[in-house]
Amino acid sequence: MAVENWPEFEAYVTKRMDEEQIPGIAIAVAKNGTVVYERGFGYADLQTKRPIGPDTLFGCGSVTKSLTVMALLSLVEAGRLSLDDPVCAHLPEFKLCGMDDPGMVKVHHLMSHTSGLPPLPRKPEINRLEDHLTYIAGQEHELLGKPGEYFSYSNDAFLLQGAIIERLTNRLYRRFVTETILSPLGMHRSTYSLEEIAKMADVSVPYMKNNETGKLEAVPWPSLGNYEVGGGLRSTVNDLLRYGAAFVGGENPVASEELLRKMWQPVHQVGRKQFYGLALEIVPDYSGVTLVSHGGSQQGVSSCFGFVPEQGLVAAVLINATDMPAGDIWLAAVNQALGLPLTQKASQEPHYTATKEQLEKLAGTYQSREGGSLQIELAQDKPTLVFGGERYDLRASDSQTLVMEKDEYPIRFFANDDEQAWAAFFGFRMWTRQEKGRKA
Repeated sequence: MAVENWPEFEAYVTKRMDEEQIPGIAIAVAKNGTVVYERGFGYADLQTKRPIGPDTLFGCGSVTKSLTVMALLSLVEAGRLSLDDPVCAHLPEFKLCGMDDPGMVKVHHLMSHTSGLPPLPRKPEINRLEDHLTYIAGQEHELLGKPGEYFSYSNDAFLLQGAIIERLTNRLYRRFVTETILSPLGMHRSTYSLEEIAKMADVSVPYMKNNETGKLEAVPWPSLGNYEVGGGLRSTVNDLLRYGAAFVGGENPVASEELLRKMWQPVHQVGRKQFYGLALEIVPDYSGVTLVSHGGSQQGVSSCFGFVPEQGLVAAVLINATDMPAGDIWLAAVNQALGLPLTQKASQEPHYTATKEQLEKLAGTYQSREGGSLQIELAQDKPTLVFGGERYDLRASDSQTLVMEKDEYPIRFFANDDEQAWAAFFGFRMWTRQEKGRKA
């Protein structure tokens, strides 16, 4: 195993750890099947000062989603279903409020978060996938649009893929993924089971920052219920390298290369240069290569995994705390491996001088039934965002986009016929406006 020492990259990681109070990070990078960098920073357990290694177990959050899609693609390969099948062909109980013909929603719409379903209240207490069909059918809401028209991250719609897997295979979702993906790819330190984790060694302690004290506190592993379909994998950076190899020419007993390639074909634009495919985010032209990745965040978890198919490059970053910059650190590792500037970003938001009238059409309160609200305010013609009890300065990058000045994170707005915003796209979700300006 060749291990390279990247001093500039490691200095960057150490700096981000100090700035963000990151307890511990595991990072690994492989090229053409050979590990070129792996290291643990910080601690798996702050109390005992237990160090982190490449086989330390972490939560993976929404990195899990691509495994679910890969599992379904194995059934496509076997001729059990098609990506163009209506969801109700496999789940006859499937219904959405406001949609007369549920057959409009295809399997690929679940994979790409384009079903038209808005964010819903999270229900982790529901443990049977069959029961989640009843929950979704009983929710009253206004659809965002026709299937395929809008992208809005929907854990509830996504997890229905687990119900399809169980219906077609007569096996529990987690068992099917374990037998179809984890075991064949040699991911032997990966699991969905909290009971298994309790018996394993070298497991990280999850942490969250206390908003009042600002200090990190240990928290239990979250019990996810049906949401394990989109976020329940616990794994290691070494195992994620094994998983990533299946996408870049390594041994792959799960599905054909042609079928897996569909996962990173752009389906819907989600940023200035970013697109979403089937449970993977894509930047089609990143300094001449394709950047494919997905992040994850949940209680005690921040993660990012991805690959550069043209270079046979796979990278994984796992952090044992919530709301940490796993994506930034992952991209820095990829930049280092590609010989690019360490802090180069996937895209840059331009500067734009918005008129007072344009800004007034964006101002207002936007809410999500998944929880929370975001408020765009104007003070002396200067826009600000109020979100999560914090206030953030904004600037415009075009007439329909505001950018958080602190970290250059964009908020994109959707307008009706009179150019009044009816929704804001933020955090991969559509937040609908609660006063004037609803969609025409």
